[in-house]
Amino acid sequence: MVVEIKEFGSTEEIEEALEKEISETKSSLGEYLRRLDQIRALAEKTKKIRQVVMKLAGRKTAAESLGEISLGNLNIVLEANPLDELISIESVVRSHQEHLLTLQKTREALKPLNELGDTDGMKFLVVENNGVPERVLLKIC
Repeated sequence: MVVEIKEFGSTEEIEEALEKEISETKSSLGEYLRRLDQIRALAEKTKKIRQVVMKLAGRKTAAESLGEISLGNLNIVLEANPLDELISIESVVRSHQEHLLTLQKTREALKPLNELGDTDGMKFLVVENNGVPERVLLKIC
């Protein structure tokens, strides 16, 4: 989590920065969704092949084990396969979707600031948490 304070000279500047963050998040989300479709197909093929081979060998399909090793806050997946990648990409997609929804809600919440009209002599200090405004300080100079 990264918390920053950014200074803006007008509500329009805040709006533009928020629109830029929304646009970048949508673009990134689109790329991950394309990757998700590709890896989902590969993961399904891998799963089917594994089931057929296990059936030929006369074994029951084993529960999926990720073979993960935890090192502090970091997990390392050994011999990662398409199913492991699918799980990771799905997590990233959910995160981007939540981030986008939060940004869009924030944009709507900030619309009343446009009613201030002339903001000459005012500065806006915006406290952002991971690119999402959480607090706006109106400062009269």
